Amino acid sequence: MSTTTTPAPTGALNVARTTATATRVLRQLRHDPRTIALMILIPCLMLFLLRYVFDGSPRTFDSIGASLLGIFPLITMFLVTSIATLRERTSGTLERLLAMPLGKADLIVGYALAFGVLAIIQSALATGLAVWFLGLDVTGSPWLLLLVALLDALLGTALGLFVSAFAASEFQAVQFMPAVIFPQLLLCGLFTPRSNMQSVLEGLSDVLPMSYAVDGMNEVLRHTDMTATFIRDALIVAGCALLVLGLGAATLRRRTP
Repeated sequence: MSTTTTPAPTGALNVARTTATATRVLRQLRHDPRTIALMILIPCLMLFLLRYVFDGSPRTFDSIGASLLGIFPLITMFLVTSIATLRERTSGTLERLLAMPLGKADLIVGYALAFGVLAIIQSALATGLAVWFLGLDVTGSPWLLLLVALLDALLGTALGLFVSAFAASEFQAVQFMPAVIFPQLLLCGLFTPRSNMQSVLEGLSDVLPMSYAVDGMNEVLRHTDMTATFIRDALIVAGCALLVLGLGAATLRRRTP
């Protein structure tokens, strides 16, 4: 009598399968030093350059450095995650994995855990560089800066996983950056306070997660203690990351479109 293997339900999350997926992704990344360098070193390099661009005006670096400490990890994690996930699909790896008893949730969360490990390293290095080497002057705790930077990196990971489902090539994955990242960058309050924007744009900025990432960094910049606004901002960024991960699991396809 023959038996058939029933694939795991799409919504079921199995810890062992999720951990195995994360381990496999980390093992693959270990053999790709250029990707690791992009994720870990580029945000540090950008902060280093920014500090000396404003060498004659350290207060300017203090005012925008904290915000960029969250924005740079989000952008790099978005790029690397979207391309890496798409590569799995175009190489046929994703199709083979989903033919096994592996749920979509296992796969998405496994990827998020793997890139989350690198996000922790990336955020810790960038925060340490900005605060203790480049002299970023913050009123609050540097650990709160690290928390927001980590949440931003995880949000970038989630967005990258999500948009990879709609790209047919690595070039198309990169093309999503102007559509997904640039509007948030312009409307997040980095260049001008959101309250000074035209009312429609201000309303649009209120629903974009990067706005709350910047607000959270600014709360640490100005207040000694953890404020209610900071907690709200951090929870919104974390909630958006979880929501996008859920959407990524729902839209995950075996093959490229």
